[in-house]
Amino acid sequence: MRIAKDGTWFYRGSPIGRKELVCLFASVLKREGDAYVLETPVERGRIEVEDAPFVAVEMFWRDCADPFVPNPTPRQCLTFRTNLDEMVTADADHPIRVAIDPKSREPRPYITVRPGLEARINRAVFYELVALAQPETVEGRAVLGVWSEGVFFPIDEAPAELSLRRAAE
Repeated sequence: MRIAKDGTWFYRGSPIGRKELVCLFASVLKREGDAYVLETPVERGRIEVEDAPFVAVEMFWRDCADPFVPNPTPRQCLTFRTNLDEMVTADADHPIRVAIDPKSREPRPYITVRPGLEARINRAVFYELVALAQPETVEGRAVLGVWSEGVFFPIDEAPAELSLRRAAE
């Protein structure tokens, strides 16, 4: 079995067309080191994953401040829907990470779905994420990133002109 970069699952070279079957396989998918395995109580088998086993295809923004606290501070929550309709809210247990190609500087964004399993955030959703980005200083570096559930997730270095403007403030 193989999961292609676009999130399509294959069995013996043919795409699996039934989403319910793919969801069933996905429910028993685990990661052990660099290997992915499908594990049931009776069987266990390796599966090839080209990039990430899931793809984040949609993002929802909401204010998740506690309504029971008087005058709550607004707090953004970002929830992603995967190609298999799993919903994942970015937080400390489900971090967003962006790998930057050192040569091309092309970003490859991901969100953790379950321990060891990530969804690659597709390009359209990443553009929505970048539109919500704001500058912050992390470990003395000016970065752009997003907040979700009170956790800041860096996306990339802040542009120089933005860093200079923040330093002047």
